[in-house]
Amino acid sequence: MASRFTRLTTLAPKLARGYAAAAAPKPPITLFGLDGRYATALYTAAVRQNSLDAVERDLSQLQNLINKDKTVQAFLENPTVTAQAKADGIKALLSKAGNVNALTKNLFEVLNENSRLDQTAKVLNAYAELMSAHRNELPLVVTSAKELDKSTLNKIADSLQKSKLAEGKKLLISNKVKPDILGGILVEIGDKSIDLTVSGKVAKLNKLVTDSV
Repeated sequence: MASRFTRLTTLAPKLARGYAAAAAPKPPITLFGLDGRYATALYTAAVRQNSLDAVERDLSQLQNLINKDKTVQAFLENPTVTAQAKADGIKALLSKAGNVNALTKNLFEVLNENSRLDQTAKVLNAYAELMSAHRNELPLVVTSAKELDKSTLNKIADSLQKSKLAEGKKLLISNKVKPDILGGILVEIGDKSIDLTVSGKVAKLNKLVTDSV
């Protein structure tokens, strides 16, 4: 039997009945993998329904609910639970999130029908990535041995915002704490990285010593 994945990709045109036909909206970035397919299909449907923000709010709230209760995540990923039991569980989960958008409900129905609920977390993250690109945002992750104060993070962001690395996009800065870098910082902006950590310098020094032997 054909995959019900097409329900998600064809939903928007059906709901848009009565309007002039339009080409499928082009996503801001191309995502690969199964999670990328579902997220892109949802994004396309949401664009056509002018529901991008509504769906994003739904998924963010659902992600918080899943993160707070590990039994929910375990339930979604358990392959031994029947489709009907999962359908009932999804209904309960969506009700906790309040009055969610029809596209959000449809996403979870399709994931369940295709036995892909174990991909839920990845799909939610992929949609968030699409929305960030839609807003012309670029993630900036600063890893440090100790948590950095807001003033320091803002200075790093302001400095990089003026560089070519920012690509003219709005930088979204976050701080990851990783004690084993010893000191300094690791800056990751988009798919680029700048290693200014003590551990990184030690590793380079060790390589130089090893190569010279």
